[in-house]
Amino acid sequence: MIPFKVGNKESNDKHARDVYNENAMSRNLILSRLVLRNWKNFVNIDVTIQDRTFLVGPNASGKSNFLDAFRFLRDLASPGGGFQKSIERRGGLTSLRCLAARRYSDVGLLVELRNPDDSSTWEYEITFNQNKQRRPIIREERVTCNHKVLLNRPSKDDRDDQARLSQTHLEQVNVNRPFRDLTTFFSSIRYLHIVPQLVREPDRSVGRSDDPFGGDFLEQIAKTPEKTPNARLRRIKNVLRVAVPHLQEIGLERDNRGTPHLRGKFQHWRPQGAWQTEEQLSDGTLRLIGLLWAVLEGNGPLLLEEPELSLHPEIVRMLPQMFARIQRRTARQILISTHSPDLLEDSGIGLDETLLFIPDREGATVTAASVFEDIRALLQNGLSLADIVIPKTRPEKAPQLTLFADF
Repeated sequence: MIPFKVGNKESNDKHARDVYNENAMSRNLILSRLVLRNWKNFVNIDVTIQDRTFLVGPNASGKSNFLDAFRFLRDLASPGGGFQKSIERRGGLTSLRCLAARRYSDVGLLVELRNPDDSSTWEYEITFNQNKQRRPIIREERVTCNHKVLLNRPSKDDRDDQARLSQTHLEQVNVNRPFRDLTTFFSSIRYLHIVPQLVREPDRSVGRSDDPFGGDFLEQIAKTPEKTPNARLRRIKNVLRVAVPHLQEIGLERDNRGTPHLRGKFQHWRPQGAWQTEEQLSDGTLRLIGLLWAVLEGNGPLLLEEPELSLHPEIVRMLPQMFARIQRRTARQILISTHSPDLLEDSGIGLDETLLFIPDREGATVTAASVFEDIRALLQNGLSLADIVIPKTRPEKAPQLTLFADF
């Protein structure tokens, strides 16, 4: 029983059962809404999120910063993270706060979550700033489940002891039990943007843990219980043979120093073929391996940055269907940023699944493609989503790049 010191034992038991039932309903949550205030590129946005969501916009329009809001929640809830560490990793509050912020200087984030069957809804909201000593401080932290308030800070204890506001309740196991499933869900968020050169230089992974850019990617595979990576690598090999026909085998081994190396065996004029390590594998092969591994790993939301990089256009065109099948099979939510017309050619991508990012001097805007009547009309007239949204989000002066030599 959860030790609430309210009322008699019967009421305490009922309260504990209510909390347990609410937490049980919170399993298999998905992100359904995000509100950002003064967060990096965004002064104030309120966005509905689908099970599969594509982020489309020009460079520096805020796609990565949008995904970073979810990474921030993961950092808050994960071991080795927490509120202070999460702010520090992002260069401090001044780096987080939107440059277009005016009189209202607090930074705020609200996320809404729901079960796939809509049986329960959760909200987590956090607003923060810094005190006179320039230390990040929480202005507000709130948790609700089915519109029932489970946490509302600052409390009387917070006001009596301001040091308490340097930490969230989300990160403290001694107080987060009524909404710990929410903490677990945030910890399950996975971000990936493999940089092949980091994978090829495993010494760079020393001291790193869960590096989203691949610095410790091979170490992550090696640390997985033995049967799991073998099974996953077999499935990855079968997919890779579509993109890399000469690939026969793929595996992992440690060298004399204990450093893990990825090995691929390629069909060759020699009868036994030839083995190559990650140093010889192409950027596209390494990125595709990383992408497929991430898809097979975990069940929380997966955040992908430009998965089309280094891949052949025909492979890129298949990614949306692959993501859709994964989503239907596992109910795993996937958010993808992209600049690729090939990826957006897929006719199965819905307008409500596509978010358009438009930069502006007063902060970037984020709008679902379904809101634009002209996009709906053009789609009905036979144009593809790529034909419509890529031109709509491209920089107005992009053709001037051809004049670079004249500057």
